[in-house]
Amino acid sequence: MFVLRYFVNSGMFGVRRKAIREITVVVLLQLWTATLLHNAGWMKILAVAYFFGSFLNHNLFLAIHELSHNLAFSTPVYNRWLGIFANLPIGVPMSVTFQKYHLEHHRFQGVDGIDMDVPSHIEAQLVRNVVTKSIWVILQLFFYALRPIFIKPKPPGLWEFTNLVIQLALDAAVVYFWGWKSFAYMILSTFVGGGMHPMAGHFISEHYVFTTEQETYSYYGPLNLLTWSVGYHNEHHDFPRIPGNKLHKVKEIAPEYYEGLESYKSWSQVIYMYIMDRTVGPFSRMKRKVSKTAKKSE
Repeated sequence: MFVLRYFVNSGMFGVRRKAIREITVVVLLQLWTATLLHNAGWMKILAVAYFFGSFLNHNLFLAIHELSHNLAFSTPVYNRWLGIFANLPIGVPMSVTFQKYHLEHHRFQGVDGIDMDVPSHIEAQLVRNVVTKSIWVILQLFFYALRPIFIKPKPPGLWEFTNLVIQLALDAAVVYFWGWKSFAYMILSTFVGGGMHPMAGHFISEHYVFTTEQETYSYYGPLNLLTWSVGYHNEHHDFPRIPGNKLHKVKEIAPEYYEGLESYKSWSQVIYMYIMDRTVGPFSRMKRKVSKTAKKSE
C-alpha cells in the first residue's frame, strides 16, 4: 500500500504545474469566447454554449473537484485560491461550498442526510417515469445546488464570502464591459453542461445501481481526457489523495481489484439507461447507516 501511494504521488510538482496551466487556459478561453458572443443571436449563443462552452465549464467543475481534495498543492489554501479562479467562468460561486459537502460524500458515502450526493426523498417520490426522469437529468445541477440548502444547510464562512465577492465582481465586469449576452453564455454553458450532456453522465454513472450490487462504478472512455479522469471513480474513492491524471496507474498496478468490476465506456449510454429503465430512479443507490461514533465526530 505504501509503495502504491508513493509511486502515484511522486510527481506532485508536475501535477501542480499541469493544474495551473490547464485551468488558466480553460478559464481564459471561456472568458474570451464569452466576449466574442456579446452581439450574437440567442440561438448561436445556445449552440456555442452546448457544443463548446459546456465542455469547458464542466472541465472547470471537475478541476474544482480535484482541488477540493487538495491535489494541486500540498498547502490547502493554495488549492482554494485556484478553485476560486477556476470558478470564474461558471458564473455562480460554488467552489468553496462544494468542497465542504463533497468531502463528506467520501466520508459518509450513501448515508441519507449527510451525503448530499444522495437524492432526497421528495426527488425519489416525484421522479418515477421517463418524463420526470428526463426533467430531473436536465435540472441535475439545480438539485445538486439546492439539496444541501434544504437538507443540511451550513453557515457560510469567510471563504464562501470571498468566493461570492470575487465571482460577483467578475460577473459584474462581464455585464458592464460586454453585456448580458456574454454573461448568459457563461450561465448557459454551466447549465447545459450539467444536464442532458455526455459529460454530465458521470453524475449518474458513479453511484447509481442498475444491475449489480456494486456501490461505485468507473468509466474508462475518452471523455476522461476532458474531465480530470473522474471516470476512474472506484480508484478515486479508494485513493482520494491521488491526482486524477495518475489514477490509471492504480488500475495498472492493482488490476486484480478493478478488472472484475462492472464499468462503463459511454456516459451518454448511462443517461439513456437511467431515463428508459423503469426500475431505476433517484434511490437506485446503495445506502449505509452511520455509526453513532462517526456521527458525533461529524
